Amino acid sequence: MTRILTVPTQPIEGQKPGTSGLRKKTRIFMGPHYLENFTQSVFDAIGGVQGKMLVLGGDGRYFNDRAVQVILRMAAANGAGRVVVGQGGLLSTPAASNLIRKLGADGGIILSASHNPGGIDEDFGMKFNGANGGPAPESVTDLIYARTQDLTEYHIFETADLDLSVIGESVMGDMAVEIVDPVADYAQLMGDLFDFEQIRNLFIGGFRMRVDAMHAVTGPYAKAILEEILGAPKGTVVNGTPSPDFGGGHPDPNPVWAKDLMEVMFSDNAPDFGAASDGDGDRNMIVGRGIYVTPSDSLAVLAANAHLAPAYAKGLAGIARSMPTSRAADRVAAKLGIECHETPTGWKFFGNLLDAGRVTICGEESAGTGSDHVREKDGLWAVLLWLNILARRIEPVQQIMSAHWAEYGRNYYSRHDYEAIPSERANALIQRLRDIAGDLPGQQFQGLTVESADDFAYLDPVDGSSSKGQGLRIGFSDGSRVVLRLSGTGTEGATLRVYLERYEADPTRHDLPVDEALAPVIAAAEEIALIREFTGRDAPDVTT
Repeated sequence: MTRILTVPTQPIEGQKPGTSGLRKKTRIFMGPHYLENFTQSVFDAIGGVQGKMLVLGGDGRYFNDRAVQVILRMAAANGAGRVVVGQGGLLSTPAASNLIRKLGADGGIILSASHNPGGIDEDFGMKFNGANGGPAPESVTDLIYARTQDLTEYHIFETADLDLSVIGESVMGDMAVEIVDPVADYAQLMGDLFDFEQIRNLFIGGFRMRVDAMHAVTGPYAKAILEEILGAPKGTVVNGTPSPDFGGGHPDPNPVWAKDLMEVMFSDNAPDFGAASDGDGDRNMIVGRGIYVTPSDSLAVLAANAHLAPAYAKGLAGIARSMPTSRAADRVAAKLGIECHETPTGWKFFGNLLDAGRVTICGEESAGTGSDHVREKDGLWAVLLWLNILARRIEPVQQIMSAHWAEYGRNYYSRHDYEAIPSERANALIQRLRDIAGDLPGQQFQGLTVESADDFAYLDPVDGSSSKGQGLRIGFSDGSRVVLRLSGTGTEGATLRVYLERYEADPTRHDLPVDEALAPVIAAAEEIALIREFTGRDAPDVTT
């Protein structure tokens, strides 16, 4: 016998979703009423789900399977008309965005903590994406948070779990539940965007690549598209089976956490091309034989060469980048004569620009790139666009990068992360910079003269909304730059991110070690921000 239960509950503190949804330790989500409270708050904040169609899935991390069952029962109890679920409860974030858009769904719930570790003692996350397939705007996340503060009850259908392993349609009360192949629709979309025949010919010609799926959700997508459809040799995709704890690793595609891939790509027998993706499949790392491509440079190169892929052959409407991302893409936009937008960090800020047709390609320095094909960053899309470019240019990555820098100049760039800093100390560092920003212009630090300093505020050119306090920008007269901001992607303390950039136009200076090129900027950042004093750290925890 099945029935709808109305469960009395009380608000739970600390449920304010950030730019990537709500992230907490898995045990917190598993605690009494926590997941249920947040789910009901989402449903209420979007005006209810009566008769609506939702998409549901996640990256397969620990508790993903149980959370899917709970959310399905709550959707049924709240009157949803249909929920489309990825087989096994799996959907990469870009694949979920594509499904929402393709099906005309009213939105979707994505279960992921992105690049954070998974496991019962690690992280879990949940976010709502709107009907455009993109992350909910701040107006909606504010409503969700407000609802968590006064919620008194939630509704849940009392029934047996559904078998999520079998593709097909079933019912839960009056709600239809459709379980779909999580890869098929996404693979079809990629085939529409790129010249798969040319990429197949690349592999037929002996081209070798290695993709590290990091035991995360990209694995099934990469295997299906690269090895089965495009003919890459079996074994091209490594660590390709999603694991609840990501194989005990950290599914963040950067040189630190994808160390094995970096060692292979810098070895004597390195493949031609390497890539990695993160927990939910929306980030990417690009590596050529003997060369690491920063996400900022990757965005610029993809924008400059996108016309080589069928979907972008007519050119780009514009480019958008997050504020901390290097200004390499700005130079491409200027040469192409198209719009270039600087937004706060968080993919939702690109949504209005994409929906309005103002931009075609977007990117963030945190390894996220994407285009108007979905409303999320898309790791495998970036890999396939690189492959399409390589197939057309028939040049190695190193040569493509050298040619790009010769044409546009090189933006040396690095990010220093200081993780799990006590929040009060991290906030004090940022507040001090806000207080002194107005006094910095004209001062010299390590031989660099400050030209500008501000706390970045963004005015959306489409809807006129504003976002303040998005990070401290310090610009120097030679074109160098330091950006400092606190990140909300962790679950403990605060992460201070320090972004360091120096522009070099002289081609004879494009092969400097990055630390050498950035040395004056790094020293100036320390002198201005007193990072060691406030963090208690002599060096960053992660350097990218």
